[in-house]
Amino acid sequence: MYSRTFSPNSKSSYFLFGPRGTGKSSWLKTYYSKSNYIDLLDDEIYNDLTAQPKNLSQYIVDSKLPIIIDEVQKIPHLLDEVHRLIELHKYQFILTGSSARKLRKSGVNLLGGRALTYFFHPLTSIEMKNDFKFKEALEFGLLPMATQSDNPNKYLQSYIATYLKEEVQQERLTRNMPAFHRFIQAASLSQAAPLNISNVAADCSVERKVVEDYFSILRDLLITVELPVFSKKAKRELLKKSKFYYFDVGVFRAIRPRGPLDLESEIIGPALETLILQNIRAVNDYSEMGYELFYWHTRKHEEVDFILYGKNRLIAIEVKSSSRLRPKDFEGLRQFKIDYPMAETIFIYGGSEEKKLSGIKVIPATLFLRDINKFLSPVFVFK
Repeated sequence: MYSRTFSPNSKSSYFLFGPRGTGKSSWLKTYYSKSNYIDLLDDEIYNDLTAQPKNLSQYIVDSKLPIIIDEVQKIPHLLDEVHRLIELHKYQFILTGSSARKLRKSGVNLLGGRALTYFFHPLTSIEMKNDFKFKEALEFGLLPMATQSDNPNKYLQSYIATYLKEEVQQERLTRNMPAFHRFIQAASLSQAAPLNISNVAADCSVERKVVEDYFSILRDLLITVELPVFSKKAKRELLKKSKFYYFDVGVFRAIRPRGPLDLESEIIGPALETLILQNIRAVNDYSEMGYELFYWHTRKHEEVDFILYGKNRLIAIEVKSSSRLRPKDFEGLRQFKIDYPMAETIFIYGGSEEKKLSGIKVIPATLFLRDINKFLSPVFVFK
């Protein structure tokens, strides 16, 4: 098991959300080697606490130790009892979840601000250190089991099937599983692109309103990311659509349908962009850098892949998988710099040489991932 950089440093109760398979449970059992661990995936515990939430106290063996409830969304109303025990005894609860849907839909007590919220991500390049292999990560992603499996492709296919069965079918989030399966494949064609719901609906032969509901399901299951357009003090007319991603590059590639007319070059670009984004998100959350994440896209199709907006820094990042540098590849960054002169501009590419061109920092993808903490640090200054 890799040492994770997530460290809450909190004596308070908190929620820990993240997609299944990111390693939440393994991290908890390591970080809290001594705890009261309550796993709601255990049928006996689940049935008992579903029938009698007040039985929760019976599972607290040592009240001085943290009380971990894994997959708390399985019994949303258990949070009322958690709230009562926090108020009565000042217990520390750590509540994990791979879906916010049931908690939100049930209108349950979310502890009234008495618990912090953290997010857990797949592995990062810096967590894997020397084990990080760029080409493997670009193909199979960074879910812990995918990095350790002898057959990562088979694992990812199983992962997707398990998600569909356990999170969608069992929870009865949709009645038409074949349509939903067509939808998640059609959605993958929008990876790293502004989201056009009408096009996705046409591609999977499902009504637009239903597709809107399907996207809501994916968001609530935490397996997709949507970046809004950066519009602060905008000087140009911008697109209003969000930019869509599956949360892990391996999951994206496993979902995306492939046919004889599909070229690897059509997939490698979105794949690299996804790999960069998932590392940025994790580092930003774990290090509490405080960046808000956006993208920039004007009506004239001037665009920048990622905008990181922080208290002291504005960073614009463009990602290209090619090892060749072409003048037109820098145009989006140049235009953004005109509108926001204070912005730092980074061009990440598939080459091997680090350089600076017309004020734009050009960084190989492998180098950026290796030193991502340095590049994103709020106090780092490009030279």
